[in-house]
Amino acid sequence: MTDYLPEHTPRLNVGKLAPEVYKAMIALDAAAKKGVDPTLLELVKIRASQINHCAFCIDMHSKDALAAGESVERIVQLSGWEESQHFYTAKEIAAIELTEAITVLTDGFVPDEVYAHAAEHFDETELAQLIAAITVINAWNRFSVTARLVPGHYTPGSLAHRP
Repeated sequence: MTDYLPEHTPRLNVGKLAPEVYKAMIALDAAAKKGVDPTLLELVKIRASQINHCAFCIDMHSKDALAAGESVERIVQLSGWEESQHFYTAKEIAAIELTEAITVLTDGFVPDEVYAHAAEHFDETELAQLIAAITVINAWNRFSVTARLVPGHYTPGSLAHRP
């Protein structure tokens, strides 16, 4: 038997303490994902969550992706996507690049070439929705990391809003 370290406890429950904000986030999340391919959406959510070190969201979106038929291999390879691009389509790579640029704004801004590459694969409406979805998962990551939500207990479909 493995002697794992104990789980940390969450700091607070944003949904209960700020219900108006939580409801607004749920509505924003639902609006942002409209028209975005569900598989692509999960890859984007996983990658942003990896960058933001959000273990709760990595757990949730990896499980959702697996439940939707995504392969373990593609999920695992996301952390090293630059060396394993052959696991993804050109459109998925463009979305992953855009996710990284939007998520890591401390490096400056979203480079023109990253935006242009995404614009080659998505029409303007799709691109606007994708940018919104990336922005929303980054917001969920910040809530989850700050509140110290505990990963490992999520069951696919157990949260109706699916952050």
